[in-house]
Amino acid sequence: MDKVRRSPPRPKALLFDFMGTCLDWHGSVSAGIRELNSKSAAVLGEEPESLAMKWRMKYFEESRGKPPEDVDVTLRRILDTLLEDRGVGYEQWNEAMRRELVQKWHSQKAWPDMARALERLRKHFDVVVHANGSTRLQIDLVKSSGLQFHTLISSQMTGVAKPDPIMYLRAAELLKLETNECLAVAAHAYDVRGARDVATEDPNEDMAKVREEMDYFVDGREGSVDAGLGKLADILLDRG
Repeated sequence: MDKVRRSPPRPKALLFDFMGTCLDWHGSVSAGIRELNSKSAAVLGEEPESLAMKWRMKYFEESRGKPPEDVDVTLRRILDTLLEDRGVGYEQWNEAMRRELVQKWHSQKAWPDMARALERLRKHFDVVVHANGSTRLQIDLVKSSGLQFHTLISSQMTGVAKPDPIMYLRAAELLKLETNECLAVAAHAYDVRGARDVATEDPNEDMAKVREEMDYFVDGREGSVDAGLGKLADILLDRG
């Protein structure tokens, strides 16, 4: 269920998380794993969707609370460990295949609600990618998704990673805006909390509790072009 908890000041900039919020990282990376595994003599013994999710969760574990590292380096190190744990060596998944799979993170499809709603919002707000990872990753994802933002702010640029509040402060500084003129748009509760200087992360969030504490909460699981960001665009643009 959607809701507006209160009426905060109308923002000037929308700071978008990227993977998960704007992009279907899971479907895109799972497809890459399935494609490469079909070329290999190895049978992973689990569904690509499961391996992709474990890869992502291990990334969060390794990067939490640490200075930003090149995302490709982190992802590759985790991939090598995951494959080793499954008995998959270089004779099954060679160096070229592993590099190719890491690059699958650089090509992701946008959610159905993103393109049209983002175009509506671009006319009234600064729309900004504000996400962990490298600037190269963000550029590649903008290209592969076809989404059009005004600018990109990566953790590589700021020197810190979300949910560190400093990353949100530096984004406002770069945009020459006050923090209350920026609205964090994210599918992850810890991200929005970080923007409010409450940087906690829980992979098992109680969505009813999250819904009550957020200024805006829209449900994007319907999967149509009018869901998710489309609903948020309606809310923000109706405020004039």
